[in-house]
Amino acid sequence: MLAGSIPGLLVISGLVLTLQAVLVLATGSVLLFLLQFPIANLALCILFARTAPTGRPLVAKLATEVVALRQPSAAPPGLDRFFRGVTWLWAGIFAASTIGLVILLAAEPTRVFLLSTTVVTVVGVAAGTLLSVLWFIRMLHCCGLRVRFGQA
Repeated sequence: MLAGSIPGLLVISGLVLTLQAVLVLATGSVLLFLLQFPIANLALCILFARTAPTGRPLVAKLATEVVALRQPSAAPPGLDRFFRGVTWLWAGIFAASTIGLVILLAAEPTRVFLLSTTVVTVVGVAAGTLLSVLWFIRMLHCCGLRVRFGQA
């Protein structure tokens, strides 16, 4: 048996895929199948929002796991505020995606909805990533921090 914590990205992927599989298997309804997209976004919104006010915001954990960002043992307050704020940002992005997908689901035919799901997801992730990177650069500058690459 392996010991250690489960990576956050794996937890997120597992939750989304489990939710989608349950909906697909539990129903033959096209509407309920299509609901998996906004429901998955809602689940992500709740997951990010739940961790934002804690001492372990999800974005900080993902930054450590995905890009191996090591935080100093005595992290400056600006770094903690950044991770909490960006976690709220991603909760908001997933909330907006949920609302947008519900509206599209109600207003558009299935084919348009499925195409729109891809567009909403790509645009949301791209916008969130850009905002997160710009915010990170600004936070580094304001706190006088530097990022060093390739150091063990």
